[in-house]
Amino acid sequence: MTALLEVKNIETYYDLVYAIRGASFAVEEGSITAILGNNGAGKSTILKTIMALIKDQPEKGVIEFDGVPIQNRDTDEIVRKGIAYVPEGREIFEELTVHEHLLMGAYLRKDTPGVKQDIEKVFAYFPVLKQRTHQWAGTLSGGEQQMLAIGRALMLRPRLMILDEPSLGLSPILVKEIFAIIREINLTGTTILLVEQNANMALSISGTGLILENGRFVMKGNSTDLLEDKDVKEFYLGIKSETSAKGYQRWKRKKAWR
Repeated sequence: MTALLEVKNIETYYDLVYAIRGASFAVEEGSITAILGNNGAGKSTILKTIMALIKDQPEKGVIEFDGVPIQNRDTDEIVRKGIAYVPEGREIFEELTVHEHLLMGAYLRKDTPGVKQDIEKVFAYFPVLKQRTHQWAGTLSGGEQQMLAIGRALMLRPRLMILDEPSLGLSPILVKEIFAIIREINLTGTTILLVEQNANMALSISGTGLILENGRFVMKGNSTDLLEDKDVKEFYLGIKSETSAKGYQRWKRKKAWR
């Protein structure tokens, strides 16, 4: 498979705080790649660095999309290349309707018939949104707002969709529904880069998993293998063993993977 996105040894700062420390990874075209880690590990910072949402960052390193460097370019230029971003917390506009949000997602497109067709495709993924077409987004439930945020991103017809914590604040039933749809979107050909705290769910739908600690990747591998790794089970899936203390020390001694 060919890498659609390559991140090479990037370093990102918030003011004087060293947030990402020489991170490197690749996202293969057609794949689902999951970045996991605890709060404060730097997961969202990596996504915002890719999308140029942190001024003048990365400080060092290269980010390539389809073989072309995109680091330090304007966010709108990155979006025009075919990267859609679903931010943490959804960031919908409360006083716009569902329909207006979907039109906003297609603002770069001039193919009016295609836009109408894709709105219907979004409604096929999320039938409840069709029922709320003219409803203000601020009156939707949290799960419906997450569906709307994903639908808005789909309207770009992206080659790569980046999702930041799509399960945040949702019930277990809705989390399963959202992740099933993310998997469906991937099966239609859209490459997915996913940041998620729900490690079990993220690894269950992804092909590759990367674990981030303190701005560095400490583990990478096949998602199925990571699900069976005793350290991942203990420290990210919450499955305790009788040797927790020893396991924690073993985990901390692992060399950082870059």
